[in-house]
Amino acid sequence: MEWTGARYADQPTVEVRTRIDAPPRRVWDLVSDIRLMPDLSAELQSVEWLDGVTAPRVGARFTGRSRHESLGEWETTSYVVECEPCRVFSWAVGDPGHPSALWRFGLEEADGGTELTQWMRMGPGRSGLSFAIDRMPEKEQKIVFVRLREFERSMKDTVAAIGKLAEGVEGADA
Repeated sequence: MEWTGARYADQPTVEVRTRIDAPPRRVWDLVSDIRLMPDLSAELQSVEWLDGVTAPRVGARFTGRSRHESLGEWETTSYVVECEPCRVFSWAVGDPGHPSALWRFGLEEADGGTELTQWMRMGPGRSGLSFAIDRMPEKEQKIVFVRLREFERSMKDTVAAIGKLAEGVEGADA
C-alpha cells in the first residue's frame, strides 16, 4: 500500500483480490458464513447472528467481537446491506446510514473459477480509530495509513485462506 495522506473524513478504502480455482457457489458458501470469519482473522474474535437469523439477507444483523493490541477490545453490530448469492456480500458496521466501516466481498466467475475481492471503506461514522485521532490529531494521516495497511495485510490473509478452503487445499486452517 502506498502512502496517500488520507484522513478519516476522506473515507479511504482498501481492496485485495485473488483468483480461486473453485466455482462461485463454493466461494460464496465461505464468504457468506460469518461464523467462519473469526477463524480467518487475528482481530475478529467471535461473530453471531441476531434476531434468530441463521443466514445472510439484506437487513440481517450480527454482532462481532474484536481485539487489537493497540485499540483494545470492542463489540459492534453490523447490518447486511447487500446480499446477492454468488455475487456480493456486504455489511455496514454500526448505523447502516452512517457506518463506521463498510465491508464487501465481491465474486465474479472467471474461467471456471472465481475472482474474489475483499474491499473496505473507513467511515464516515466514528470508530475506535476516531478516539486515537482525537488524542493525536497531528498524527491523523499516519494513524489512518497504518490502520489501512493492517486491514490490507489481514484481508490478503483472509482471501488466501478462503481460496485454500474453497480449493480443498490441505492445511487450509487459519
